[in-house]
Amino acid sequence: MDWETFFPIMFFLIAFGLPFIISRLRKGGQPKLDELVQHLQFMGVKASVVQEEEAQEWQLKRSWGEKVEGVLAIEDRNFDALALVSQSSQYGSNYYLEFLVKGRSQQEIGMKKKTSVTFKKSPPLWGKAVDVEWRGDASLSQRLNFDYDLKYKLLQSSRDGFKGGISVHPEPKYGYCRIRTGYQLLSHELFEAINAIAKHIQVSV
Repeated sequence: MDWETFFPIMFFLIAFGLPFIISRLRKGGQPKLDELVQHLQFMGVKASVVQEEEAQEWQLKRSWGEKVEGVLAIEDRNFDALALVSQSSQYGSNYYLEFLVKGRSQQEIGMKKKTSVTFKKSPPLWGKAVDVEWRGDASLSQRLNFDYDLKYKLLQSSRDGFKGGISVHPEPKYGYCRIRTGYQLLSHELFEAINAIAKHIQVSV
């Protein structure tokens, strides 16, 4: 093998090929955004795509490889918007849904810690979900753990096939909180569960 030829070729592939691959992977976001809008509208949710210039207020600083593919305005719910977020690498793209709950002001975002839910199974590991527990911000976790209707909705969602996690990320610098879960076409139960979580967040913000 001619090493003097090999190394320039490898450099070219890494320098120019990898960004091209990542850019191609990111183009998968638009079909998912369209699919999400149609699914929500089919469920009776008033959802519409926010124009790019109007969505700038939700464009917080993100880690490398993350991109907001689009933002939906959702009417008559406890969250203000729904963002489709992609995270790309040389191995492929992962997609997330972020339900955005806006505070009345940046100073009124009282939460400082991420809060996440854990599904408890019986038997452990491979059994069905029998309970849920929230951990993180003390005040928010307590309210979520004592909302038994929310617990029922989450357990029902788990039995209907939901296997992702749900986490709440406070963003006091930007004046809102994010409820994050893996991309999926939400069941009615899961959508209403997230709406209930947003209502509890509004107490904190």
